[in-house]
Amino acid sequence: MSLAMSRVEREQFLAAQRVGIVSVADPGRGPLTLPIWYAYEPGGEVRFLTGAASRKAVLIRQAGRVSLCVQNETPPYQYVSVEGPVAIAEPDYERDVRPMAYRYLGVQLGDWYLQATAEERARGTILVRLRPEHWLTADYNKMPR
Repeated sequence: MSLAMSRVEREQFLAAQRVGIVSVADPGRGPLTLPIWYAYEPGGEVRFLTGAASRKAVLIRQAGRVSLCVQNETPPYQYVSVEGPVAIAEPDYERDVRPMAYRYLGVQLGDWYLQATAEERARGTILVRLRPEHWLTADYNKMPR
């Protein structure tokens, strides 16, 4: 009996609105592991934003790859973990920044968040594009009952 998700199942799960946990190698220490907002469409790249001068951004540039894990937090548990190379790009406000805020906060709170964080974004933000190469999944709905 396998608990692994099919390609369609894992891509649909990853595309749902969830908070992800990103991990990146940090030489001489354990990996840096932090929660993130992200966007994903089946068959595409995982996209997330971070401060250009943040420790996370520095480590991502050094490592050139990251891992991302997303899960549901109620039984029966499910998770998808992806790992792969990243590309760094300049985010587009209307394509990347505003939709991400609306995805996680809705329009009203998203607009408030965008206004509250405008100064921080002015210091520099990068768009990280993760190309999933390796997948690990589990869906405990598949356990016999």
